[in-house]
Parts: sequence; structure tokens; C-alpha cells
Amino acid sequence: MSLSLYKKKRSFNETPEPKGKKKSSARSLKFVVQKHDATNLHYDLRLEMEGVLKSWAVPKGPSLNPQDKRLAMMVEDHPFDYRNFEGTIPAGNYGAGTVMVWDEGIYTAMGFEAEPTKKQEKILLEELKKGDVKIVLHGEKLKGAFALVKIKSRGENAWLLIKKEDEAATDKDVTKKDKSVKTKRTLSQIAEDAGGNPREKKSLTKKTPGPVQLLNNRSNKKARVKKKSTT
Repeated sequence: MSLSLYKKKRSFNETPEPKGKKKSSARSLKFVVQKHDATNLHYDLRLEMEGVLKSWAVPKGPSLNPQDKRLAMMVEDHPFDYRNFEGTIPAGNYGAGTVMVWDEGIYTAMGFEAEPTKKQEKILLEELKKGDVKIVLHGEKLKGAFALVKIKSRGENAWLLIKKEDEAATDKDVTKKDKSVKTKRTLSQIAEDAGGNPREKKSLTKKTPGPVQLLNNRSNKKARVKKKSTT
């Protein structure tokens, strides 16, 4: 799959984000969830498919409670080696802020766990096109079956991330586990190690809003229009 949009949004002489050299894992499909303190704090779910990471920005973060339906905005494909990225994106760059590897592991296509990885990948790509992806996560924090369901009434990029009922389901807030699975650091510690919060530093470059900020902008605009129409 093409990484042209990913590369178009980034200046690699300024950001430490990977350009994308490694194409895929060897035997199993990988996933990562990165906690991203950008304009708005959110979580990025990334699933390996076809040598890239299919990515969704989840404003409220994932939940292990099947009653929760988490909005997930699909964003551009990221390179496979982005799954190891943890650090800060400098102010003035797209997505400026601190990134943590909040969770990682392997995942499988739900109901097809015994099939070879390539066949599972083909099934997942077909489900992606249909807007109904069913997966089983084997991470340190996220475990069990999940569904990604496209919201057809909300445009091309709006999905829901929903936990399936299984033994891993719980009403406990998994986002309270706030340390990196790679380095055991918090977001503030990662930012401090990089010299402070890059979003607080002045920059002459206009910031490009990320998907979560764009979503909030649309919601605020709709609220203002609705309020005006009722007055």
C-alpha cells in the first residue's frame, strides 16, 4: 500500500518519525496502540496489513467493556516500523506532541486463528473493504476479541471500536494503565527526556490539525449552528 500521504504530511529533516524501511513482520501480524499527546490527547490503533499499519485515531482510547462503543477515525497508513516509535514530534510539525507505545503484540483474524498468516491477512483486507473487521488482540493490556465497524452515515473515515464479550471483557478502565510497555515511562517522562513538551514551544510554522482536532472542530461548528437556529 502507498505511504505517499504519510510522507507528504511530514518533514523528515525535522521529525524523528520513521520514513518506512521495514515492510512487514516475518510470521505473525503485529499491532500497536500509541498514546499521543497532540493537540488533543488520543490513542492510535495500528494493525499490520499488506506491509503497512492501517491506523485509527481513538479519542477516548480503547475499552475492554463491551458496552462501550469507541469512535475511531481512520487516518493515513503508517509504515510498519512506526510501531516502535516512541518520543516527541517537534512543534510546527504534523501531530506535534509526545508519543508513547501504550500497548503492542500480535493479532489474528477472529474465527480464523488456525489459518496461515497470509490467509488471515487476506480475510482481514476483505473485512476492511466491507467495513466490519473482527480481530483478536494478544497484547499486554488489550486482550481478546474486538470489532472495528464502519459508521456509514458519518463519512468515509468514521468507525467504532467495540470489545466483544469474552473472558477478557471487563468494566475496569484499561486506560488508567498509563505507562509505556516498551520503556515503562509515562508521557510526561518521555516528554522530559526529549527536552520538554514540544507543544509548549513557540514555532513560526503553522500547525496542521490532526484527525481528532478536525473531528472536534466539526462537532463545535455543528453545535454553534444548532444553537443559532434555536435562538
